[in-house]
Amino acid sequence: MINQLLSIDWTPLLISFKLSFVTTSVLLFFSIPFAWYLSQSNSRFKPLLEAITALPIVLPPSVLGFYLLILFSDLKDIFNVELLFNFWGLVIASIIYSLPFMVQPLQSGFEGLNKRVIEASYIAGKSSWITLWRVALPNIKPALITAIIITFAHTLGEFGVVLMVGGSIPNETKVASVAIYEMVEIMDYSTAHIYSGIMVALSFITLIAVFIFNRYKKIV
Repeated sequence: MINQLLSIDWTPLLISFKLSFVTTSVLLFFSIPFAWYLSQSNSRFKPLLEAITALPIVLPPSVLGFYLLILFSDLKDIFNVELLFNFWGLVIASIIYSLPFMVQPLQSGFEGLNKRVIEASYIAGKSSWITLWRVALPNIKPALITAIIITFAHTLGEFGVVLMVGGSIPNETKVASVAIYEMVEIMDYSTAHIYSGIMVALSFITLIAVFIFNRYKKIV
């Protein structure tokens, strides 16, 4: 077993971790103000924005991957921007696919805040931007941590979208989920077991971390 662990190619796992880290970081940057806007908005367009944000949850990955394939092909033809079958194309696809997993927990956290705290900040003359970063965000740490962990884990396990957009280029776009698929295709079940076991363990640890953290925050 140890020899098998030492002999497998760890690059797909490392690419998966890199993809998850970059995707989560980018999503966190713009999802915080976007989720704040959704939580505070009374616009008639809010349901439309929420529906668009949640669309990747119900949309088959192959459908999303297909339209991204068309979009990236057009960008190549019109602007000579190459996003197909490279790492940064995977990042853009993952950002779109994992968007609701970052935005929805943050939005729920903001909506669950005591309205008096927000009103007090505005009465004190604080702008909406300052209220977000100095008042609202520090008070939704459980939602923030949950959003980060779930987004990271979801990106780590992506398959359909990344396969269609990135293919399986070694050391570039071949992530762990794609490597498992290829191992099964060639009936290399021992290597597939190792990759799959690592992914199962990481997913389980992620969920345990979320549940323990949320339970601790409720007790405190």
